[in-house]
Amino acid sequence: MSSSQVIAFLPCRKGSQRVKHKNIRKFAGIEGGLTKIKIEQLVNCERIDKIIVSTDDQEVISICESVLSSSSKEYVIDHRPKELASSETSTDDLIQYVGEIIPKGEILWTHVTSPFITSNIYTDVITVYQEIKAKEQCDSLTTVTKHQKFFWSKQGKAINYDRSIEKWPRTQTMEPIYEINSGIFLCNAEIYHDLKDRVGVNPYLYELTDIQAMDVDWEEDFQLAEILWSKNKLKV
Repeated sequence: MSSSQVIAFLPCRKGSQRVKHKNIRKFAGIEGGLTKIKIEQLVNCERIDKIIVSTDDQEVISICESVLSSSSKEYVIDHRPKELASSETSTDDLIQYVGEIIPKGEILWTHVTSPFITSNIYTDVITVYQEIKAKEQCDSLTTVTKHQKFFWSKQGKAINYDRSIEKWPRTQTMEPIYEINSGIFLCNAEIYHDLKDRVGVNPYLYELTDIQAMDVDWEEDFQLAEILWSKNKLKV
């Protein structure tokens, strides 16, 4: 395996506490739902060399294999250990596990719950990452959502601006803050091994729009995402 190989890691555990069967239930009329959409997006990204699906769900396996087996993409179905397939599983523990099953290469970690991150976005993310990494301008990439709004703490204090200077500044002049939206994490496997993390010490923040960054985490998210998908007639 070449150290420059781009390997997509797709975690997809069985069950969901907030949205029943969200990974596999029909989505906008699509059988196989979010899982089928995501695996097709990854397959259609030519910059991805290999796909690893990590799951404890036989239905997820069936959906993914139905797509992957008819493609030329290299893939592995990782049967995730039970202790790492719980809602209580620590992300830090899963990161360590990923470092063990992917010894080298560029790891692109993404989720089925981000249906609006299309193959074109994956292609651009990988291209940007490789170009700026070659110039030693970053060691990793993560997708973010930019915010220029009024953020306050529970104690009633402004977090991202100084009210002693201006109580209500124009939002477009405020210093932006960036939310890690967990759509994509991209870095070399060495960071997983050395830092026990999926971002390095100098990550590039790749901005997504609110729709692109949408994470299907609640039932209302699922319903809204279906409407947006159908309205825009999105392709993978």
